[in-house]
Amino acid sequence: MPRFSSTPLLLLLLICFTIVSCDTLRKAPSNASAAPPYSRNTNTVSRNTKGSVAKRPSKSSPTRASTPPATTEIAQVIKTARNYTGTPYRAGGNDRRGIDCSGLICTVYSEIGVKVPRISWQQSEYGREVSSVSDIRPGDWLFFVPEAGKEGYVSHAGIVTDVRGSEEIIFIHASSSRGVREDNLFSTYFKGRFVKAMRPF
Repeated sequence: MPRFSSTPLLLLLLICFTIVSCDTLRKAPSNASAAPPYSRNTNTVSRNTKGSVAKRPSKSSPTRASTPPATTEIAQVIKTARNYTGTPYRAGGNDRRGIDCSGLICTVYSEIGVKVPRISWQQSEYGREVSSVSDIRPGDWLFFVPEAGKEGYVSHAGIVTDVRGSEEIIFIHASSSRGVREDNLFSTYFKGRFVKAMRPF
């Protein structure tokens, strides 16, 4: 009777696991139908005369039937997210050893018992789109494209933690250079890349 080595089988399992895991690490969709690009110039975001970000409603935004979360639930989301402050960035990461932007959102909600999509562009289609920047509130999710003022796929995401004024919307996210931190949506870097806000519940 021939004897089979376990090494090829282990190698095959490792390759299959790696292929499946790559979907979590993928930032760009493999085809346009999976995740259409977002444009700052057409149906998503425009600028007013003062140069601040302004949003127009999207006609194609999906909706989910749900009741608004209680203030205590939003506070729990924000508290849980802030527990990750200082966690280093790691592509595909899901814990305090290292985490990426969509992993932060997914992990935070998982910790409070809610399942949400893992990949940022899938998260950007989850829930109901916030029709105007002035309507953004704590608990909403923010999404960004890679280059300021240009079309692109969603490559970054964060959770709104505080709205302090019309041009001070604070969100927590996993920065690739500085790890988990809070920043202002209206900072020069993020204002030019912002494309949409979603209210997941």
